[in-house]
Amino acid sequence: MGKRVRKAVLPVAGLGTRVLPGAKTTPKNLLNVVDRPILSYIVEEARAAGIEHIVFIVGRGQAAIEDYFDAIPEIEQALAAKGKTDILEDLRRDLPEPGQMSFIRQMAPLGLGHAVWCARHVIGDEPFAVMLPDMLMMAKRAALAQAVDAYEQKGGNVVVVEPCPPGEAHKYGIVALDGQDGRLNRMTGMVEKPAPGTEPSNLFISGRYILQPEIFEILETQERGAGGEIQLTDGMFHLMKKQDFHALEYEGTTYDCGDKIGLLRANVAFALARPDLADAARKAINALL
Repeated sequence: MGKRVRKAVLPVAGLGTRVLPGAKTTPKNLLNVVDRPILSYIVEEARAAGIEHIVFIVGRGQAAIEDYFDAIPEIEQALAAKGKTDILEDLRRDLPEPGQMSFIRQMAPLGLGHAVWCARHVIGDEPFAVMLPDMLMMAKRAALAQAVDAYEQKGGNVVVVEPCPPGEAHKYGIVALDGQDGRLNRMTGMVEKPAPGTEPSNLFISGRYILQPEIFEILETQERGAGGEIQLTDGMFHLMKKQDFHALEYEGTTYDCGDKIGLLRANVAFALARPDLADAARKAINALL
């Protein structure tokens, strides 16, 4: 087996247009799910997969993301003075060790592929993870950890997928497989939003990737694709001609927090999964219904 997956890229520079006006002054990935920002869950997932360094690709006006992952001494001192150690511990759990996080400006909204390319100097010559922070994944074993398991088994590149709702394949990026046996299968291609009835499978790309560093060379010279942006899927398609790709159908549930109803669903699901909140949350939801 080659090098271990130690670093993850989190592209967080998007404007969050689907959750406006909530994301007008708060970066969309800092919107809360229950009592923690979305990014807190994503970082927790990365750490559970053994990630040692997280690279945030940020945009203008998103300094709050960097501030969130920094200590705020006055708040910590006030909590300590009042003996609120449980809240203090909860506040500190997201904080990185020095040097474990990098923040890179994308400068221009040129697409997901461009955002990933911006991390090239920090990633260097080793495999890395990409985590789309809009997609919040609830799983017994963290979704990215499942992907790392698959990478350690097969090597190459790994794309996390899941079944799309019946009749909705035309809304997603769908993978083509070289046969389908179990949850981990070799990929032969990807089709972005296939016409109804032409989809090569019912599995769509759901926001977690493990990629080899050769993707950077491809993204560097890649022409702009859909929407005038440098698309990561286009780069993956070209890399697939040279390296193996495997699709992993992960075990868990995905919540699209870049969508208002998806964010609502995530809040309900994560509240019901909390032992300290589940009973009260269930009573509140039932009362509203």
